[in-house]
Amino acid sequence: MKRFWTDSSVVEGENGFGVMLDGRPLKTPARVALAVPTRALADAIAAEWAAAGETIDPRAMPMTGLANAAVDRADEQLVAGITRYAESDHLCYRAPDPAPLVDRQAEAWDPLLGWARRRFDVDFATCNGIIHVAQPSETVRKLSHAVTSLERFHLAALSPLVTIGGSLVAGLAVLEKAIPVEEAWTAVSLDERWQLEQWGSDAEAEAMLAAKRDDFFAAAAFLDLLS
Repeated sequence: MKRFWTDSSVVEGENGFGVMLDGRPLKTPARVALAVPTRALADAIAAEWAAAGETIDPRAMPMTGLANAAVDRADEQLVAGITRYAESDHLCYRAPDPAPLVDRQAEAWDPLLGWARRRFDVDFATCNGIIHVAQPSETVRKLSHAVTSLERFHLAALSPLVTIGGSLVAGLAVLEKAIPVEEAWTAVSLDERWQLEQWGSDAEAEAMLAAKRDDFFAAAAFLDLLS
């Protein structure tokens, strides 16, 4: 889509803060007027539209994309996509070897699982390999409840944190600010970075990992703007 506006601005209304393009309300893909809960988030979205070039690049507008998801997508869809990771969290599947990778996973992942154990009063079943291991029913229930209790804007940001890294635990830790986003990214990207180290530089794989990192950090920034 070509740029069709000159100025972007923020207005406060009954439903929160909206973004105006040349005096007209910015709408979601579902044609709903976009309203967000904080001025900081609205300012960030307006800044994305102000910085856009002559052709709109959605990847350059992560705050807009996440806000659109929060408004347009049903809560049930977001919840279902997130809570399934309570049964198959990536942090529970460990490499049997080599020893350096085993040690790295333990160093990065054990503290996150330890935090979740304390925070949600749960336990985790872990295994060596990728064959599915069932988690305790109370673990699934309590982690799922932590997701269902969130409102839609937090859900929209939690979704990429979880799906990119494959870890509900890491996503919740970022959401609750129990861990810096840099540390969480280091943990959830460990296996991919290990593969790059072992097999050497791969431009395509590195570009894909960088894109995931951008999306992961954008979701964390979105959460910060909701505070």
